[in-house]
Amino acid sequence: MTNGWVDIKNTDMMLIMGGNPAENHPCGFKWALEAKRNRNAKIISVDPRFTRTSAVADLFCQIRAGSDIAFLGGVINYAIQNNRIAKDYLVNFTNAAFVVKSDFKLPADTDGVFSGFDAGKHSYDRSTWNYAGVGGAPQTALAPGALPPLPEKVEYDLALQNPNCVFQLLKKHYSRYTPEMVERITGIPKEQFLKAAELYTSVRKDGDMKKASTIIYAVGWTQHSFGTQLFAPQRCCNCSSETSGALAAASTLCADTQTSRALPTWPACSTLCRAI
Repeated sequence: MTNGWVDIKNTDMMLIMGGNPAENHPCGFKWALEAKRNRNAKIISVDPRFTRTSAVADLFCQIRAGSDIAFLGGVINYAIQNNRIAKDYLVNFTNAAFVVKSDFKLPADTDGVFSGFDAGKHSYDRSTWNYAGVGGAPQTALAPGALPPLPEKVEYDLALQNPNCVFQLLKKHYSRYTPEMVERITGIPKEQFLKAAELYTSVRKDGDMKKASTIIYAVGWTQHSFGTQLFAPQRCCNCSSETSGALAAASTLCADTQTSRALPTWPACSTLCRAI
C-alpha cells in the first residue's frame, strides 16, 4: 500500500479490482465518491460480480475469476502501444533504461519460461537476469533462486530504444496481451476491454502529466493463490501512469492484511513500478 484513503479524493482515475470497497469499506470509499463529485474522477470496476462498487462506477467489466493478470497485461500493452506513459518518470525514477544482459531470454524466446530455468530443481539460475555493466563483486556459483551481484556501473539507454533495456523487454513481454487474448482469457468482450483500457490510460492522453490515477484492491488479490504474481503487472500499470510526487498517484489496499506482497525479482518488473 503506497497511500491512504483520504488521498483518494485527489485522484482523477480509479481502477478497482479484487475488492468491493463501497460495501466492505464504506467509510473509506467516501473519498472515492468525493473525487467523483469534486474532480469528475472516473471509476472502473472489474469484478466477477456486479457489486455496489460497480453500481457507482463509470464502467463495469465482468471478469472471469482468477484472470486478473491477463486484464492488467492488456492494459499495460495498450498503454505502451498508444504511448500513454509517463516517460520522464520511467527514465528518471525506475529501472526502465537499464540494460539487461544479452543472454537473458523471455518466455516467448524459449519454451514458455524465462532463461535459466532448471526443470529438475523447479528453480531458476538467475545469472542471466542481471544488468549489463562493469565492475562489482565477482560472480560466483549461485544458490538456487539467489540473485547475482549487481555490476558497479550499469549500462543504460535513456532513449529506451536498446532492445535489451528493461522497457523494451517489458514491451515485448506484454505485447502478447492483445485485446483478443484478454477477451479469450478473461471473458470480457474485446470492445468492453478497449473501453476500460482507453479510460484508464486517458490520464496520459496527448502527453498530459497533470492527472493522477490509482489502483484500489483488496484480499481478492492479496490472498489469491497467485497473489504475488498479480503485483508485477499492477505495479507496472501504476508506473506507466505515474507523476512523480503527485497526490493520489499510487495504489490502495482495502484490507488490514498485507501478505503475498513480495516484489517480483526479474529485472523488467522489479522496480518498474508506479509509472503508466
